[in-house]
Amino acid sequence: MKLETSRLWIRELVMDDWTAVHTYASDLQVTRHTIWGPNTEQDTLDYVESILREQQQEPRTVYEMAVIRKENSQLIGGCGLHLSSPGQAEIGYCYHPDCWGQGYASEAAQAMLEYGFGQLDLHRIYARCRPENTGSAKVMQKIGMTYEGHLRGHMYYKQQWRDSYQYSILQQEFRARTSGQRSL
Repeated sequence: MKLETSRLWIRELVMDDWTAVHTYASDLQVTRHTIWGPNTEQDTLDYVESILREQQQEPRTVYEMAVIRKENSQLIGGCGLHLSSPGQAEIGYCYHPDCWGQGYASEAAQAMLEYGFGQLDLHRIYARCRPENTGSAKVMQKIGMTYEGHLRGHMYYKQQWRDSYQYSILQQEFRARTSGQRSL
């Protein structure tokens, strides 16, 4: 699988990507709001190996992709879909902090929505973020997701119970939104 946007290539992870992934997966600032990390080198190697195994699964339920900036062919982050139940998937993304605030996350997430609704024929794609992760919430809003609610104390990780905001978009909402954008 390979997707392309105006500034990005979104492609399958390969083993050689592990060092670029590790540059952000080991960063305390990046992993502050994640349930994993900061990664050791072994954690990142294990992660990439697990994704390579997931790529071979039939039926496939995990689409973790490398996000490459076209202008310099640099791997700047990752974006993925995890199919959770029939017709539904969770979208997620993680980027090197040097790339935050430049629209890369929403550009790649938009492409993943197009893939999920177009190629996988999903009914609903949802996402969660910690309430203090305002950058992630902005990405979800920018790609047309609707705020569904505040999940209180629903996840335990890094030695404490955590809250999340949940957002989603339905296929018919996505279609209406993207057909409206094309007609402008």
